[in-house]
Amino acid sequence: MASHGFWSLGGDNAGANTGNQSPSTPRAWCQAAAQKFSGGIGSKLCALLNVGEGERPAEPAANNKSCDCSKGAVVFSDLYSTDLLPAMDGDTKTMTFLQEVVDILLAYIVESFDRETKVIDFHYPNELLQMNNWELQHDPATLDDILISCRATLKYAIKTAHPRYFNQLSTGLDMVGLAADWLTSTANTNMFTYEVAPVFVLLEYVTLKKMREIIGWPDGRGDGIFSPGGAISNMYAMLLARFKMFPEVKEKGMSSVPRLVAFTSEHSHFSIKKGAAALGIGTESVICIKADESGKLIPADLERRILEAKQKGFVPFFVSATAGTTVYGAFDPLIAISDICKKYNIWMHVDGAWGENLLMSRRHRWKLDGTEAARCCDGWVSASQGLMQNCNQMHACYLFQQDKHYDLSYDTGDKALQCGRHVDIFKLWLMWRAKGTIGFEAQIDKCLELSEYLYNKIKDREGYEMVFDGKPQHTNVCFWYLPPGIRYMEDKEERKKHLHKVAPVIKARMMEYGTTMVSYQPQGDKVNFFRMVISNPAATFEDIDFLIEEIERLGQDL
Repeated sequence: MASHGFWSLGGDNAGANTGNQSPSTPRAWCQAAAQKFSGGIGSKLCALLNVGEGERPAEPAANNKSCDCSKGAVVFSDLYSTDLLPAMDGDTKTMTFLQEVVDILLAYIVESFDRETKVIDFHYPNELLQMNNWELQHDPATLDDILISCRATLKYAIKTAHPRYFNQLSTGLDMVGLAADWLTSTANTNMFTYEVAPVFVLLEYVTLKKMREIIGWPDGRGDGIFSPGGAISNMYAMLLARFKMFPEVKEKGMSSVPRLVAFTSEHSHFSIKKGAAALGIGTESVICIKADESGKLIPADLERRILEAKQKGFVPFFVSATAGTTVYGAFDPLIAISDICKKYNIWMHVDGAWGENLLMSRRHRWKLDGTEAARCCDGWVSASQGLMQNCNQMHACYLFQQDKHYDLSYDTGDKALQCGRHVDIFKLWLMWRAKGTIGFEAQIDKCLELSEYLYNKIKDREGYEMVFDGKPQHTNVCFWYLPPGIRYMEDKEERKKHLHKVAPVIKARMMEYGTTMVSYQPQGDKVNFFRMVISNPAATFEDIDFLIEEIERLGQDL
C-alpha cells in the first residue's frame, strides 16, 4: 500500500475506524492521532489544523480504542532531560514535553498580535536578574523548571510581531517563516556539504539564482552563498574585491599589496569600516563620501575623492553604494556610481541589506536601477563565478574530499569564511513559496503606503518637524516631535538642547507603559529624532494613528 506521508500516522489500524474515508483526509488523520498520542495531543493537533465542523472526528464509542488522558498524564516535576529521547521508552514523554512547549509558543504567538497586550513588559536589568533565577547550576533542573524558564523568557521578551512594534528593522512574525525555523532546528544539520544538507544546498542554489535573475544578471549567472546578515555580506564583498585585484594577498597578507582605499557614503552602515578593520585594511582607509540632504551619496564628491587618493599613491579598490540607508532609507544613485567605477576600474558593491527587497516591487524597483552593474550585492550573491571559491577555499580533506560520488560544486562550505553555516536559506525559500513574488510585492507596497501615510499626516501637523524635505524613499520616516514647551523657543541653541532630550524620554515612557516602540538617534549635527521604520505586515493605518497620538500623550508635558 502506498504511503500517505504525515496523514498516514495511524498506519493500517486507522482504517478500521474511518469507514470509507481515505487515510489521507484530515478526519481520518485526527482519529488516528487520537489513538496514537496520549494526553490529548492528537486532539490538540486536530484543533490546530482547523478541521471544519463537518470534518471533525466523532466522539469515540466506548468500545473504541482511544486515549485515556489520566493514564497518559506526565508529571514534569519528576522528570529530567535524560528521560526524553534517546532514553529507552522516552517517546511518549518527549512528545508530551514538546507539546507543552508548543502550547507555550502558540499562546505567545496569539498574544503577540493582540493590540490589547503590551509590546513589552519592561523591567530594568537588575530587576529582571532579581525576579528570576537565571543562574546556571551544577545539578540538572527538572523539566517542570525548564517549562517555567520557557514561559518566563517569553513573558519578558519583546513582542516583535506586535502590530505596534516599530523599533529598528524588524519584519514582524511570519507564520510560514516560523514553521521553517522549527523545521531547520529539527533537521539540525549544517550547510558545508551536499552530503549533510542535500535539500538545503539545492534550495540555496535555486534561491540565489532567482535573486540574480531579479537583479538583472543574464540567465541568473554568478555565484554566491546566503549569509547570516548584511554586516558579514559587506565584509565578504570587500574581501572579494581585494582578492580580485591582488590574489597574492591570500597567501602573503597585506604586506604584499599597496595601500588600499575604499569608498562609501557617510550614511552607510558601520559594517563597512568594521570589515576594513577585520581584514587588516584599516578604518582610516575607508573614505566617507558626502551625502545630500536626503542621504544620497554625491557622485561628484566620490570622483573627486578617488582622484585625490590616486594622487597620493593609494589604490582605490572598492566602492560600496547603499540601497536603503539604515537611518534615512536613502538609495544612492547607482547608475552614476557604476559609471565612475567603470571609469576607474573599481569594484562596485551594493549594500542592499535594507532596500534590496524593493526589487520585487514593480512600483518601486526603479530606486535600484543600476544594481545589475554591480560586481556583487547583499543576499549574499556575487557576479563572478568561482571567485568566492578561489578566494576562500582551504581544501580541508576531512570535509571536501575530491573523490566523492556526486558533483562537488554543491559542496559550498569552502566558499564561506565560516566552517559551519546555519541553514538560513530555508526560511526565505519557504516564505517565497508561500507568498510567491507577487505576495512579497504586495507586502512591500503596503509598508511603503503606510510610511507615506505617516509622512502626510505629520509633515504639516503642529508639533512635528521633518528631518529632511520630501517623501520618504523607503519606509523610514524621520521626524522630531516638539512638545508645547519648546515650540516657540527663540534661542535656537537652547531649543536644540531641549529637543535632543525629547525622543529619549518619550521612548523610555513607551517602553515603561509597553504601548509601542520606535527608535531614535542623532545624525551628524542633527539632535535626536524619531526614526520610524515600517516593515511589519501586521501594522495598519490605525496603528500609525495610535503612534502619533501616543507620542503626543507621552510628550505633552516635556
